Amino acid sequence: MEPAKRVLIVEDDIHIADLLRMHLQDEGYQVTHCADGAQGLAQVRTGGWDALILDIMLPGVDGLEICRQARAMTTYTPIIITSARASEVHRILGLELGADDYLPKPFSVLELVARVKALLRRADAMSRNQRNEGGALELNGVRVDPLTRQASVNGSALDLTPREFDLLYFFIKHPEKVFSRLDLLNQVWGYQHDGYEHTVNTHINRLRAKIEADPADPTRILTVWGKGYRYASAGESA
Repeated sequence: MEPAKRVLIVEDDIHIADLLRMHLQDEGYQVTHCADGAQGLAQVRTGGWDALILDIMLPGVDGLEICRQARAMTTYTPIIITSARASEVHRILGLELGADDYLPKPFSVLELVARVKALLRRADAMSRNQRNEGGALELNGVRVDPLTRQASVNGSALDLTPREFDLLYFFIKHPEKVFSRLDLLNQVWGYQHDGYEHTVNTHINRLRAKIEADPADPTRILTVWGKGYRYASAGESA
């Protein structure tokens, strides 16, 4: 029998946190709650979490900073951000920092639980697929290993966030195929929400800064104007 999935809730509204804890425990999850951002960040740093639910507005460290630091860690953990700030700017900022989903307050607790379950299923499926595929891939000077989740360019190790690795791995698995930003959101992020495509641009720009000799004139991840992006199987200028 597999151990229960561990979910960390960082939420200063005790009423919301108690409702979430109750419903998640009913689904068989092991739940820990922190009402303070600094305490929540300390818990995130201990690792071992299967999912994070972060409020944006917290005493001490805010949820966006916790999200940013979680995404700088080598282990990928699904993250849902919740906030009374329902503006598109905060929604996009949270996704650009690496959140997997964003739910504005007030929200349905049952919907949030359903989203947690969906993200955990996707994370498990991705892990199984990478184990089954095995074997490192190498193309156009870039090497990625799905088992060790390590990557290198021209023999030099790359320091990638989990999402950057997933995006690079997806591109290399599908060389020369053109993907729109919405395609990439659906395939790599695991959801399809109009208006969130800017987060794809941000991640591609960061990835280019790490794998391209000249990010302003990329030879690997190329822009196909009006359509999206493709990964070149051999070096060529955009």
